[in-house]
Order: sequence, then structure tokens, then C-alpha cells
Amino acid sequence: MKPAGRVYLVDDEESMRVAMGQWLELADFKVDCFADSRGVLDTIDRSFDGVLVTDIRMPGIDGLELMRRVLAIDRKIPVVLITAHGDIPMAVTAIRKGAYDFIEKPFEPDILLETIRRAEEQRALVLENRALKKRLQDTSAIESKLLGTGDAIQFLRQEIQDLAPTDASVFLFGETGAGKEVSARCLHEASDRADREFVAINCGAIPEGLFESELFGHESGAFTGAIGRRIGKFERADGGTLFLDEINNMPLNMQAKVLRVLQEKEIERLGGNKPIPINIRVISATNVDPEQACADGVLRKDLYYRLNVARITIPPLRKRGRDIVLLFDYFTAQAAKRYNREPIPLKPSDITALMAYSWPGNVRELKNLAERYVLSSHRMENRISYLLNQSDPLGSEEVHHSLAEQAEIFERCVVEQSLRKHGGNIAAVMEELDLPRRTLNQKMQNHGLCRKDFLSS
Repeated sequence: MKPAGRVYLVDDEESMRVAMGQWLELADFKVDCFADSRGVLDTIDRSFDGVLVTDIRMPGIDGLELMRRVLAIDRKIPVVLITAHGDIPMAVTAIRKGAYDFIEKPFEPDILLETIRRAEEQRALVLENRALKKRLQDTSAIESKLLGTGDAIQFLRQEIQDLAPTDASVFLFGETGAGKEVSARCLHEASDRADREFVAINCGAIPEGLFESELFGHESGAFTGAIGRRIGKFERADGGTLFLDEINNMPLNMQAKVLRVLQEKEIERLGGNKPIPINIRVISATNVDPEQACADGVLRKDLYYRLNVARITIPPLRKRGRDIVLLFDYFTAQAAKRYNREPIPLKPSDITALMAYSWPGNVRELKNLAERYVLSSHRMENRISYLLNQSDPLGSEEVHHSLAEQAEIFERCVVEQSLRKHGGNIAAVMEELDLPRRTLNQKMQNHGLCRKDFLSS
């Protein structure tokens, strides 16, 4: 049996308030009783999962004004009015303005229960629909930031969606340019803290002497040059998310202070002596093996264990297979629009060169290459090879794929590009690739390509 929901009951008459409260509790409702409207207004918000039941005639803020203010917070909160006979016309008008229903005194308790149950079911449905919409929006937001269709990126998106609603500290491990800060922002934006600050700190870019002031802030006169009070990054992130990038570059003495802050959930500004409570979620990241950093003595083990409640590994670009071409297409389209240039389609030899390159700078390097590709005046026949040699004049180690792997990657990229180019028009793809319908269907099925995914391309 589904448990009954919550009821906020407002009535200035104590005997009525107590009697109705006891009756509702016997019906398994969670009841909060209020003698006036102010207590309700101090506690109710859009996450309220119950029903507001209020008398109309009350001193101070009466039931109609309370309803107006509550509906201004959330139009979908059900408000049930308790009315005397003379208030019925007023209650009918209130229903037109958004009240759920009204009960006329004296009333049968069962009538009140039935009204509240129906209102509670409606509220549950509203909250369920909102949660579903938020999940869909979060999914869409993650997919628009972490682009790709390969298994590695799909697994990363799923990990982020699983961990985002929690307050667990997350440790991100990945190479430079792989997308650690983008992943951290996705964790924040898909969490309940999304409406608060996301504060990023690059621990490798702060001079050692400024660390404490940068993280915890300072009071006026705390040190020479400290003019006025300054709010630190921890305090600024209160209620939101703090991202500590390159945590292994934080001085060891500061690591000890950060550990204490995370344990005590409070900070003290430099030069201050008053603890300031903070409520933050911490996401940290490093581009070196954290276990090795602990072994080398540059990362405190106790801090690492505190930060590593959940760990996400960001895949390097060279392990993302066909996503390399998809991302390159996306970045070149963006660059062409930004610089008012015509989009330039890739040739088969370009795809082979992109897939064979090792991408030491990961997605960051790919995006840079896409912009140079759009802006370059070098001839098209070997522009990609020319730019890749410029990117890596020392000759980076190539990524080796078997012949079968190279053929599969190449085939999928060609079919996918054609589908995108023609907006999912199968007839146009068949003509361009000179393939019969059955063969094209088989290849699309083998490579996990679905026509509907390209209809809006």
C-alpha cells in the first residue's frame, strides 16, 4: 500500500487544529500543524510533496492571502480551504484563482480525507513529471557537452548520470585535454546543486604563498596588502560544487588543511577566528596516476581516500575510435560558422589520417586542429596530414589498428558521414555510396546506426 503523504494544516483555533491533525495522523498522513500562516511561508517551497489545508478566517495573513503567496511559490501546490457557510462565494472565487477545493464547516472527516488524498495524488504526479523532465534535460545537457556514440563515452555519460544526484565526492582521472573539467561541470549541472555556484580551482596555477588566502579567504589586515575582507573559493562554493583540478600540485601543508575542512565542514578565513560552516560537494581531478602520486609523496593518502569516494576515468581520445571523426566534424562546423567560412567535408584519406594519429593533447588538440583546418589556406589534398605534422613535429607514436579494425572504422565513418550529410535520406545515401538498400541496411545495423538519429542533421 502506498504511504500517505504530507499535510500542512493551518488553523488559529487550537481545538479544531488538534482534532483535524489527530484524525489525519490516524489516516497515516504526516501532519505539520500551524497556528498562523507565517510558519508555513517560512518552510514551504517548490519541493513540498504534500497538501496545504487552511482555514480562511484567521488574524494577520488569512487563508486567501496565504494561498496567494503559496501559489506564487509554486502554482501546482494543492490548497484546500476550510470555509464557514458565509465564505462559500469567496471560496468559489478562490478556486478560480487556483485553489484545489474547499470544505464547508461543519464537515464529515471522511470527506476531508478523500479530498486530501485526491490532492496528494495530483501533487505526486506533478513532482514525478518534473523529475522526469529534469532527468531528460540533464541527459540532453550531458550529451551536448560530452559528444560521441562510442562505448567509452556512453559509459562515461552513464557514470555521470548515476553519480550526479548524490553528494558523493568524485575523483576524476584522465590525461590533459581529455575533458575532466567538462565532466565535472556535467556532474554539477545534473545535480540538485545546479542552481548554485560551480567553482573551479587549478591547483597548479596558484603560487604557494597565496594558496590559503585563495581557498579560505582573509580578513582585513590579515597580512601586508590585505585590504578589506576577501571571500575564498570554499566559501564562494557554499551550497554548490568545488572542483579541485590538478590536486596533486597542491602543497602538502595545504592538503592537510583542506582535509580538515572536508572533515569538519567549516573554514576559517586567514586572520579570522570564527568558524564558518560550509556545505559543498567536492570534485577533484588529476592527470597522473593518483596511487603513484601518493607513493611519490606528492598527494596525501588520507586526502585521496577522502576525495576518492567514487572514481571516474576519462577515456583518452585515441581510445574513442569513431568519435574522433564525429568530434572533428562538429568542431569544424562550429569553426566554419564562427569564422564565416564554408564547411569542408573530409576525404577518405583525411579520415584515415585522423584515426591513425595518437592525439597526445586529446579533445583539446582535436578542437584546435579543427579550427586550423577551417582557417588554413593549404591545399585540400593533404591539408589534414600537413596540419597533423605541424601539431607533432617530433613525430608522435601512431595508434596501431589491425586491418580489420581499420576497415570497420573507415566503413562506419563513411556511412555515418553520408547519413549526416543527407539528413537521413536513405535514397540519397544509397546513390552516393552506390549500395543497394539491403546492403546499406545491413551495414547500418552492424555499426549501430539508426536513420532517425540523422533526420535533424
